[in-house]
Amino acid sequence: MRDEYDFSSAKRANEVPHLAKLQAESESGKSRITIFLDDVLAEFKKRASQSGKGYQTLINEALRHSIAPDSAPITVEVLRKILHEELHVA
Repeated sequence: MRDEYDFSSAKRANEVPHLAKLQAESESGKSRITIFLDDVLAEFKKRASQSGKGYQTLINEALRHSIAPDSAPITVEVLRKILHEELHVA
């Protein structure tokens, strides 16, 4: 390695197309990450092909619902649980 580097002719990140794109994405509130997934990924890809959404979108929605369960969609299992609880009380 050199002791010093000359960056006087270097371009700013917003002048390099792929870096400008990354900056725009980070300003949109999203972050690019690397994550290792096992067979969960195959399931999300299968669901994505059935729903017409991207698998990354489905993963993001699942994570969002896990941190805010009140905003999660009502599934058949949740509906059954609620009905069971209400019928048990009545």
